[in-house]
Parts: sequence; C-alpha cells; structure tokens
Amino acid sequence: MNHPTTLAIAVAAVLAASYAGYQVGAANGSRTAPAQASTKKPLYWHDPMVPGQKFDKPGKSPFMDMQLVPVYADSDAAGDGSGIRIDPRVQQNLGVRTARVTSGPLAAPLAAVGSVAYNERDVALVQARSGGYLERLVVRAPFDPVRKGQALAELYVPDWIAAQEEFLAARRMRGDGAAGLADAARQRMRLAGMDEAQIRLVENSGSVHARLTVAAPIAGVIAGLDAREGMTVAAGAPLFRINGLSSVWVNAALPESAAARVRPGTAVEVRAQALPGKVFHGKVSVILPEVNAATRTVTARIELANPGALLLPGMFTTLTFAPGAAADVLLLPSEAVIATGTRQLVMLASDAGRFTPVEVQTGAEGNGMTEIRKGLVAGQKVVVSGQFLVDSEASLKGTITRMGGMPAAAAPAAAARHHAAGTVEQVGPHDITISHGPVASLHWGPMTMAFALPPGGLPAQIRVGSKVDFDFSKSAAGGFAITAIRPAAMDGMAMPAMQGGKP
Repeated sequence: MNHPTTLAIAVAAVLAASYAGYQVGAANGSRTAPAQASTKKPLYWHDPMVPGQKFDKPGKSPFMDMQLVPVYADSDAAGDGSGIRIDPRVQQNLGVRTARVTSGPLAAPLAAVGSVAYNERDVALVQARSGGYLERLVVRAPFDPVRKGQALAELYVPDWIAAQEEFLAARRMRGDGAAGLADAARQRMRLAGMDEAQIRLVENSGSVHARLTVAAPIAGVIAGLDAREGMTVAAGAPLFRINGLSSVWVNAALPESAAARVRPGTAVEVRAQALPGKVFHGKVSVILPEVNAATRTVTARIELANPGALLLPGMFTTLTFAPGAAADVLLLPSEAVIATGTRQLVMLASDAGRFTPVEVQTGAEGNGMTEIRKGLVAGQKVVVSGQFLVDSEASLKGTITRMGGMPAAAAPAAAARHHAAGTVEQVGPHDITISHGPVASLHWGPMTMAFALPPGGLPAQIRVGSKVDFDFSKSAAGGFAITAIRPAAMDGMAMPAMQGGKP
C-alpha cells in the first residue's frame, strides 16, 4: 500500500473517532442536562420557536415537531421577553451608569424674558375745560418729562370775560338782593369751566382773568400731544396724555408648558441689561387670557415700583419666578428618558444585570430632573448613561414591539451563533429543513425545523439525506438562518465550513 493511501486511511480513522466522540458527548449532554435541571422546579414550559406561549406541563409542542422545553427561574427565558442580560464587566466597558428613582418636590425656578411697558393704570388725560385759543405752549414734544403741577399751556377763553365781569358787578352792588346775585354769578363762572382756585383769584384780585393755565395733574412723560400753538380748541378737546413712571408693567413671555406653574401673586425677580447689578422685586398681577399664535407663549404681567424712573418702557428684562410650595413627586434624571416621538421610555435595571425598557408618563422638568407620573416606583434603578449601548437600536425597537406593537426595524447587529448537527430532510429555493440533535446553547431538544439558506447558497456536496454540521443564528425576520454549513465527518470526509457557498 502506497503512502498516500495509508495517509487517507489514517485521516479517515481520526475523523471517524472525532465524530463518534462528538455524538457521545452530545448524547451525554442531552442525558445530563435533564438530570441537572431535575433538581430545580420549572416555572413553565414553552416552545423556543414561539416563546410567548407558556404551558404549565411538559409535552409536545402544538406548533412544531418537538418537545416543550422547561424554563427555570434563573433562565434568560424566564423574563417577559422584553429585557436583556449583560455581564457586569461588559456594563463597565459600555460606561453604563444607573440612578434610583427618588421622591421629592420639583421646585425649580422658572426663567423667562420680558419687556417694560407703561402702567396703563397710571395715566392722566388733560382736556380743555372751556373753548378758546391756545396762546402759548410750554411743553412742545412728545416724551418730554413733566412734574406734577407744571404748566403745560395757556388758553385765552373769551367766555370767561362776561362771567367774571358779571360776578364783579354783582359784588359792587349794595342792597338786599346783592348777595344772591353774586352767588348766581359765581355759579355761572363754574359752568364756564373755571375751578375754585381761578374763582378765588378773580374774587381776591377784583379783576378779570381771561387766560387759563393748563397744569400737569401727575408727574410723568408726555405720551400724547394734540395741542399746537395758535390753534382753536373746543371744550372737552384732548390736549395732552401723560403716562406716569412711578410704577411700570413688565410683560413676561411664558411657554405654554410652563404657564401652569405661575399664578397671580407669584414672587418675581426682574433684572434689566441696561441696569447691571440692579434687582427689582415684584409679584405677578395677572396672567393674560391669550396665547400668542406665533410664539406659543402666554403673557404674565408684573407691576413694579420704579423709584427714580430707572425702568423705561421698551427695556429688555430677564425674570426669575420663585417656585411655589410643591408636593412630592417621583423624580429621575432627565437624561434617563428616551423620547421615541410617540412614547417616553426608560431602561429599567435590575440587580441581576437585566435591563428592560419601560414606558413612562413624564411631567414637569427642572434642574436636570423630570417628574414621572406613571410607570415607575420610588427606589427602582434606571440607566442614565449608555442606554443606547445597552441594546442596539434594532434590539430596542424589537422589545418595544413586544411591549406595544411598534414595528421593529432590524435585528441586532451581532446575533448569537449556535451549533448543531443533523440530517437534511428537504432543500427549497430559500430554506433547508434539517432534523437536528440537541442545541445546548438554546436548551433545545432534538427537532426537525427549517432554516433560511446562507446568502451564497449550499455547498455542492450537500443534498437531501446528507449529514451536516452547521452554525445558525436568529434572522431579522424572527426565524433562524444558517451562517455556516459543512458535510459531517462521516458523510464525505472532512470538508471546510462553507459560508455563503464559499469555503
């Protein structure tokens, strides 16, 4: 016998021994696994291909030609299928940080911006009490400052001359009816628009005063000027509008979401960029019942004392609203909340290293904390850093689908690989049916099932009846796909594993 033939026989013997050892090991594994599991009480039984369906006793699966598999308390399948388990060392590598849900008040100050405006309650309108001619205008331009009692203009009033002369003539009369005539003439002066001070001036001086001096009733600025020198004015005609500056309004723009936190009487601190270091204190007087359609804000009006008239209308201000007394609520760091667009989720962490997405209902935010109204209880741990690394985006969407029916986008990028050996029963255009032995990594017993073909197809040596060794993993569609397949050692000598149809 030549040397090549001797070498081939030796290789065949070694491969046969290896295959026999593998079969014995698999058989021993299948015999010892139940023995080890028999010391524990199963929680339930399920079909690994349909993990959502649970059974309270062993038997044959109604979905596939296989026995139901027991699930124990320490098994990954014992959960609700929505979580994943990560080794603590892997968690450290991923930079996973957790925080506990706490209970306390969310008393965060609210900041807003606003602008100074005139206090519309501190306004005086100056009118002509009598018709006449405006001879002299003292204040000639809008926004000129004025003092209380300051002369604004002088009017020549012809109607006053006759009334005053009649009054002076009645005073010079002697007799029983002279006093009555003087009182009647004084009343006609009042009807002509003269006030008591002007009447006393005529009475004390004994001469006619046909000119009216218009004075400012309050201090402030001329906000409206309708008078011009030389014009004729009628009784009741508006001449000046004066806005006081002893107090001002600050109109603050509040976001709709924050408007509920501000009420009339809430204390406010106001700062103006034009007055660095100066702080004004006031309270919210009213929340205007209107929402700005362009900015989606609500206006809060604050009335401020303005000593020295430092605050001027139009000034830009920043406001800080003091937080009111708040009830205790559930709080967690805002960075722990994952916004999906339609839901708010957090990754709940257990002491056993399992992470589960949980839907929550959030409330107000402040100081980096978010109020949790529904979904969590105090003391639970949530992931605040690395939650997107705990599970890939596709894996996260898959678990969300199991929670509420959201569509999954893709399978995890790195799916677990499993090994099995069996006999090819059928080969289709897209899948292959194999009767395989136990799969220890999935706690499966022997069964017959279909697998998706590898991207490159099957090796030419594999056909119906071939004994094969193969690796497989879970596919994006939810089934299982072959990642590597080769003829078994006893079915055509040792062949290299084929992936995608290539060795």
